[in-house]
Amino acid sequence: MEFMSVPWWSALAAIIVIDLVLAGDNAIVIALAARSLPKNLQRKAIIWGTVGAIAVRTAMTLVVVWLLNIPGLMLAGGLGLVWIAYKLLADDGGGDDAHGPVASTFWGAMKTIVVADALMGIDNVLGVAGAAHGSFDLVVIGLLISIPIVVFGSALVLKLVDRFPAIVYLGAGVLALTAAKMILNEPWQIKAYFAAQPVLYWAVAAAVVLGVLGLGYLKRRRAVAVAA
Repeated sequence: MEFMSVPWWSALAAIIVIDLVLAGDNAIVIALAARSLPKNLQRKAIIWGTVGAIAVRTAMTLVVVWLLNIPGLMLAGGLGLVWIAYKLLADDGGGDDAHGPVASTFWGAMKTIVVADALMGIDNVLGVAGAAHGSFDLVVIGLLISIPIVVFGSALVLKLVDRFPAIVYLGAGVLALTAAKMILNEPWQIKAYFAAQPVLYWAVAAAVVLGVLGLGYLKRRRAVAVAA
């Protein structure tokens, strides 16, 4: 992908949306892990915990970008991302226990933050790697963008999602489109087939996006009806 080209900017925009939508849980983990520490250690734990988490996520992302070059794994990653996009809409967020234990020491908080982010960051890693299409400059930029979002923007992101629920649908749609492109660009026989049929390519991509959004919407409606 050519640097600063239209596809490059399009991929960067997708990465930013993915980071915004998926950063909320990771920011909550950091806040909860540090909340029982003394005031003078809370900011330190947040900063260094985030640095550790970003280091782990960077390694994970670079490995995923490399793995997606192996035939068949682009398809598998795309299917996994479709499920993640659906779960983003279908899940109601669960209880507080989903965010893990609260640490009472500085190193305990660091461990909680890094381990939880590594486990919860799989969706972000797949999303960024898929949207970057193997472009390592976009991977690095995506990771750099995620740092201030997680550290400073968590409260703003959560408020925006509460006030404008459509943001979640926008994020899920971007993830679903990224997943569809990963699947349709799978080098193992699929890419060549759809390259000769661009109309079918975009029809399938649109069907994936609409399917994810539609099923996610129905699941949320059903959950609201049961709760009522």
